[in-house]
Amino acid sequence: MTDSQRVLVYGASGHTGKFVVAELLRRGIQPIVAGRGPSSRFPDLPQRTASVDDGPGLRALLDGVAVVLNCAGPFLDTALPLATAAVETGTHYLDVTAEQPAVQQLYRELDAPARSAGTVVVPAMAFYGGLADLLLTATLGPETAAAEVEIAIGLDRWWPTAGTRVTGARNTATRLVIRDGVLAPLSVPAATGKWDFPEPIGAQSTVELPFSEVVTIDRHLDIGTLRSWLNTAPLDDLHDPDTPAPERGRSAQRFAVEVVVASGAERRRGTATGRDIYASTAPMLVEAAVRLLDGRYRGSGALAPGEAFAAAEFLRAIPDADFEAGWH
Repeated sequence: MTDSQRVLVYGASGHTGKFVVAELLRRGIQPIVAGRGPSSRFPDLPQRTASVDDGPGLRALLDGVAVVLNCAGPFLDTALPLATAAVETGTHYLDVTAEQPAVQQLYRELDAPARSAGTVVVPAMAFYGGLADLLLTATLGPETAAAEVEIAIGLDRWWPTAGTRVTGARNTATRLVIRDGVLAPLSVPAATGKWDFPEPIGAQSTVELPFSEVVTIDRHLDIGTLRSWLNTAPLDDLHDPDTPAPERGRSAQRFAVEVVVASGAERRRGTATGRDIYASTAPMLVEAAVRLLDGRYRGSGALAPGEAFAAAEFLRAIPDADFEAGWH
């Protein structure tokens, strides 16, 4: 196996997986494509298959692999088996989950084994989860604590993939926020509010709806209160069964993610904007994989994105013409 074939993409034939494979190839890395069954989408790339309930098969799948990128949801089903096989074979693991319980499970079950193996397990290295975690970490700079944090995600529309819909149906756990410095259940009914996003999204009605960023942030930062907001308009798209899936290429969807940090009278803000939440995940995930390959990461074990990578440098390095991030 050549050096360029040391990355394996599990779930490569899915919507996000295809963007990830294309980004790896664009950066000169020929990946192994893999999944629960064979695929005809990548006839020129090496392929492997294994079911997530086949431990020996997953270990064989990762033979000779340095980094595995898991793009196959629901991650409540795939993350722990594949990440466990990764730790057992000395392979670094990344995934793109927005599911809080999947992240908690990896932190709980695999931190100590990964540390012993000298490997890195980083869940939620994606638009939902990793982006807000990195943006908050960069906005805090050298600090690791804040009294209050608000995260707001604005989408001008949402064309959900089939995987997004399946994951939503599978993930029924109570969502968590950070209250009084610890993870706590989201209040019911969820709070609502308003947020003035950068154009073209603008002023929007929002609802408190936390994703995996809450768990990753709690992993490595000392936050008194954290609330995550999503504008309500794209939720109407998500809940409408007639909303079509996204087209094969990059969509016209626009997004903005903002973090506001309050410590006493001081307010700091970080903002990231871009196009297509699924396509924008690919350069983030591949940048993380490249850094795991070349040694630009910190520590071992089950880590948060902003814990494993230098957040400000990472965000500035994402090779995506449609993505922009800044903080002040």
